[in-house]
Amino acid sequence: MSIRIGGPGAEPTLREVLAGADRAQIGVWVCSGSPVVAEICAGSGVDWLLIDAEHAPNGLESILAQLQAVAAYPATPLVRAPVGDTVIIKQLLDLGAKNLLIPMVDSAEQAAGLVAATRYPPAGVRGVGSALARASRWNRIDGYLGGAADLVSLFVQIETVTAVANVAAITAVDGVDGLFIGPSDLAASMGHLGQQDHPDVVAAVEHCIRVVKEAGKPVGVNAFAPATADRYLAAGADFVSVGADVALLARASEGLAARYIAPSEDERSSY
Repeated sequence: MSIRIGGPGAEPTLREVLAGADRAQIGVWVCSGSPVVAEICAGSGVDWLLIDAEHAPNGLESILAQLQAVAAYPATPLVRAPVGDTVIIKQLLDLGAKNLLIPMVDSAEQAAGLVAATRYPPAGVRGVGSALARASRWNRIDGYLGGAADLVSLFVQIETVTAVANVAAITAVDGVDGLFIGPSDLAASMGHLGQQDHPDVVAAVEHCIRVVKEAGKPVGVNAFAPATADRYLAAGADFVSVGADVALLARASEGLAARYIAPSEDERSSY
């Protein structure tokens, strides 16, 4: 049995989804590590999911299970690696992560190295193990090795003052399919820890959006506050993360507790 690249059942990359979209794509973070929760989110109607291995309890096995769980849904999965390591990138690609987000990218040189990690020699340094990998469907995809680069989309994350200064050069790197801005770490880098909505942080995010858009590449941003998400959408962001599974569960469960459980005397006296 063989499967043709781009044939029936081949899901598009996030690069292709963004290129063909007539509106901004709305996504959610999936941080619980649970394939059940990932599947629930995938069926919610959002456009894309971020399966996070940087700030969530996700390893290769749980990422694989979540990719399998969401494969039947139209939502596009994007996997964030814990770090831009060549070996980790190889492992994520081999298990079938077609869309990668790499955190903390500060320079064009770093971005170029990440591109090389997603390419087989001679174009890059990705180790060859397609016969063992879900990515090639265990060598059932015809011509996988020669066409693998077309099956991968690479997004890099702008999260520091240095990255903002280098955003034009990072954007220009061939093989970087788009950029994603992380306001939380950017705020910390700018001396405004925990203040993602600080005017200086917002201005830096909007600057990056303009630069990337002018270069003709897609740009995304993390914005869980609705007013902030609306602002970045108005500024031209192509894909925006507007929530996270764990945050939704935390706030909803708190709301239930507050609705049905009266505060104790000690709690009332502390107000």
